[in-house]
Amino acid sequence: QVQLVESGGGLVQAGGSLRLSCAASGRTFSSYAMGWFRQAPGKEREFVAAINRNGGTTSYADFVEGRFTISRDNAKNTVYLRMDTLKPEDTAVYYCAAARAYSGSRYYTGDAEYAYWGQGTQVTVSL
Repeated sequence: QVQLVESGGGLVQAGGSLRLSCAASGRTFSSYAMGWFRQAPGKEREFVAAINRNGGTTSYADFVEGRFTISRDNAKNTVYLRMDTLKPEDTAVYYCAAARAYSGSRYYTGDAEYAYWGQGTQVTVSL
């Protein structure tokens, strides 16, 4: 069974930065694509960023606009989301997710491709 544990959320002023971490266990981390999603109150969960299994390819939602960076350290079984120039509309619970199956060179932007989810970490951006 795969376990994902996020950390690094918190309260930050607009324009500030946070780095989220997601520690994975339970299978060979380097074999699977990873993603970050978020869900704001009253809204559906949405894609934020994805990375393929070796970290060579990434994808971002349009609203990121170059402010976020996804990365992974396969030696530490951890995926990161660095968030800069945060805006109040970035306020949400952020979830990391692990792909359902061996990913090859692919990454995924749809949540149906992910079988394992963390518990989420709250990010609140104030004015």
